[in-house]
Amino acid sequence: MERVLLNSTALSAASYDHDSAVLEIEFQRGESYRFFAVPIEDYHGLLHAESHGVYYNSHIQNRFAFVKIQAAIPASTI
Repeated sequence: MERVLLNSTALSAASYDHDSAVLEIEFQRGESYRFFAVPIEDYHGLLHAESHGVYYNSHIQNRFAFVKIQAAIPASTI
């Protein structure tokens, strides 16, 4: 999945897997989520929205099954 940086106060990046219709969204606060069965139109809508955060709130949040992605532990802390 190609990671696309977003110019948003709420979202930092998004990526989409065309084969599985999985959307991953990273938030500015550091959390990441994986959303399932997201139509490609919703991914394109997110990328081209005037406000990525508003688009997320109205078209993605609470519409798709999701899981929180655990961040990798930096090697320097192991």
